[in-house]
This record gives sequence, structure tokens and C-alpha cells, in this order.
Amino acid sequence: MKKIKKGDEIIVRCGKDKGKRGTVLRYVTDNYIVIQGLNMLKKHVKPNPTKGTVGGITEFEKPIHISNVSIYNPTTKKADRVGIRLGDNNKSRIFKSNKEQVSI
Repeated sequence: MKKIKKGDEIIVRCGKDKGKRGTVLRYVTDNYIVIQGLNMLKKHVKPNPTKGTVGGITEFEKPIHISNVSIYNPTTKKADRVGIRLGDNNKSRIFKSNKEQVSI
């Protein structure tokens, strides 16, 4: 079970976007995620009339390593660690600080 899932609100712990919050859009690999509006990169694109693309500067989200982010706890309003609680035939994610269930 992954501790951070698609749609979770996270906080970046290090890098140029340190302290900023965003939501997870998708997993690129097992260790890299794309966060909405964070770790933005600008790329210069040449026009290609055969493909129908226009030239210019495009901006997109670059993947960030999962070890550089933490899940956001709305009750404490801080970054938090995630644990797994075993229940009756299911697993649920909980915050380590206050033992509340992570809502998705």
C-alpha cells in the first residue's frame, strides 16, 4: 500500500518549492510523482507545421522524488508521516501525530 496516493494534498520539504502545498496528479514511476502547480519547468519549443504545433515557451510540471514531500495534515496544519492500520479485511492510512484516518 502506498503512503501517498493520487489526489492527496502534500507539502514539499526541500528544493526550490520548499513549504508549498499542492495535490498529487499522478505517479510517473514508483518513486516520482507530479504535483499540480509545483516544480514548474519552462521549455522552448520550435514550431512544426506538419504536426500542427506552434512554437514558443511552454510551462509544465516536472516530477519530484517522493522522499522530498510529506502529506499535509489539515487538523494540525503541518506536514505529517503516514502509518497503516489493519482493520477487518482492509487497510487504512492514518496520520502518525494524531492517529486520525487520512481522508481521500
